[in-house]
Amino acid sequence: MLSEADIQGHVDRIRNHGYTVIEAAADSKLVEELKAALLRIEHEHNLGLARTSFEGFKTLRINNLLIYDDLFWEVPLHDNVLPIVERMLDKECLLSSFCSLVLGPGQEAQPIHEDTQLIPLPRPHIPIVLNAIWALSDFTGKNGATRIVPGSHKYDHAPEYGKEYEAITATMPAGGVMLFDSALWHGAGANVSNERRFAFSCAYCWGWMRQQENLQLGIPRETARRFPRRLQELCGYSVYKGQFGHIDNHDPIELLGRDRGKRMVWEATDVKKARVAAAKH
Repeated sequence: MLSEADIQGHVDRIRNHGYTVIEAAADSKLVEELKAALLRIEHEHNLGLARTSFEGFKTLRINNLLIYDDLFWEVPLHDNVLPIVERMLDKECLLSSFCSLVLGPGQEAQPIHEDTQLIPLPRPHIPIVLNAIWALSDFTGKNGATRIVPGSHKYDHAPEYGKEYEAITATMPAGGVMLFDSALWHGAGANVSNERRFAFSCAYCWGWMRQQENLQLGIPRETARRFPRRLQELCGYSVYKGQFGHIDNHDPIELLGRDRGKRMVWEATDVKKARVAAAKH
């Protein structure tokens, strides 16, 4: 569990440099279990490699991971990551996407890019998406560790696609998590080793943004009903500031069989007025 000082230290590093590394965020037992689950799912579902050069012709990406194994539920909720995200954004943030990033030998380096450049906001801007890269293998300079351009989240422009940039390699042992502002220029490195590099990308966004993955439609409702409440909220069964995302003035979490959700902003205002009036009498 992170201390308040730890949380604030990571937040400060993200704000100043665009990224932070949470060392030993996941213990070795969880790392091995997550890798084993990925391998099992890959074979059970006959999942193949990505089909675009950006995603990587020798890279296995499994999207919508939460539907495949209950073990994956621990990742977006992890106590060593989520509190930092909530401090950077707020506690009504959403899970934007969650996928595996398994680079095979011979995978070429990914172009340097930033994850929010298709959103028409002038740069620099406040952090709107935070991405947690989970290292399930040791991240090294040979197996495709993420390359980053520190401080680039403060630049007033996005990188030119396909252009080479001077970057550093974010090496870390298995179990580490690199959490970064998605406006940071970055890209997976080349895997010139003889082994696969296992990782997750777990991205979070503000509650007022559209998620990259449509989790409400992609996750069967019977599966979402079994999620812990916080994970249900992260997936979009929630209302931002009592206004955005409601269904007939009700919290959508009620669709999953939960008791009454949050009050909508208009009802909450009336309740507050009634309490003030009652206190005066």
